[in-house]
Amino acid sequence: MAQYSVQLDGVFVALADPTRRAVVRRLGHGPTSVGDLAREFPMTLPSFMKHVRTLESNGLIRTVKSGRVRTCVLNRERLALVDDWLAEQRRIWEERTDRLEQFVTDPEENRQ
Repeated sequence: MAQYSVQLDGVFVALADPTRRAVVRRLGHGPTSVGDLAREFPMTLPSFMKHVRTLESNGLIRTVKSGRVRTCVLNRERLALVDDWLAEQRRIWEERTDRLEQFVTDPEENRQ
């Protein structure tokens, strides 16, 4: 569980930045070279590479170098961590709201 939490924390840290979220969204359409990705953002290539390294170190993307071109690929399995966590949170809150609804609508429960 602790390892899961560390991995999930890293994914959320990486997704906290709007530039990195935009990169993930763009890579959702398919692999793209770093140069092509960087052109979409108003920053220098070294600054953009910091974002790429953050995404890569947290497992959200993989990069592959072929000659002089580095291509970024989205790691969809890593996004499953967020999906699993959100599903668990949704289940917990639905149970709580179901209990609250039962409490509010069941007059017998309110008397005790």
